[in-house]
Amino acid sequence: MERSKQKQMSQNENETDAAINGHFDGRAKVPGWSAGGAAGTPSTVPSSSVMESWREERTRSLEDNEMSLPSIAAAYTTILRGLGEDPQRQGLLKTPWRAATAMQFFTKGYQEKIIDVLNDAIFDEDHDEMVIVKDIDMFSMCEHHLVPIFGRVHIGYLPNKRVLGLSKLARIVEIYSRRLQVQERLTKQIAVAITEALQPAGVGVVIEATHMCMVMRGVQKMNSKTVTSTMLGVFREDPKTRDEFLSLIRS
Repeated sequence: MERSKQKQMSQNENETDAAINGHFDGRAKVPGWSAGGAAGTPSTVPSSSVMESWREERTRSLEDNEMSLPSIAAAYTTILRGLGEDPQRQGLLKTPWRAATAMQFFTKGYQEKIIDVLNDAIFDEDHDEMVIVKDIDMFSMCEHHLVPIFGRVHIGYLPNKRVLGLSKLARIVEIYSRRLQVQERLTKQIAVAITEALQPAGVGVVIEATHMCMVMRGVQKMNSKTVTSTMLGVFREDPKTRDEFLSLIRS
């Protein structure tokens, strides 16, 4: 009985660890590829049956937007009253609807799917040198305080016979950033999406961002920036590859 409980607990922990990009990514042992272990040791990568799971991510439709707009606007009206304002005064008459529409735009990543971006932009190409797109503008919303996060994203990957249209890297950033986020999760989601779509030798993602929840409230540190990174494959295993990537995005 005790052994059965331990087995179940272990299974639950594995399922929790596998939850990336909002889905369970099911993993298979593959020698020589590692997302976190030493080079050349058996490690885990998404299994083929779930490698395409990023294709089914849309959680909100345009119809949902239309149906929910009145209730979101009503909620903003309640907030205005709670702040001591008069929602009926001239300057605020349309504010609830404007704010509701703006919030839907700020979170439009929920109504977009990676497959819509990548389906016709993955090309077979015999190129095995590093590809980097840096200084991608990023705007997101802190899920803890519903205030903006903004900054820059740097992405690099080492192709494995397949490359991605360069502008699509920026589109991946847009889809995941236009959601309620924490920067750590956003960084990993971008890296994992590229890995699942291209199966490259490695991926590196670095985000430098300012959080208005630290600037406008709380500690109110005007010049603070948060830097996060996710390194997968050879970017994590090989210090030279990682150093080349970090050097190029700083140049």
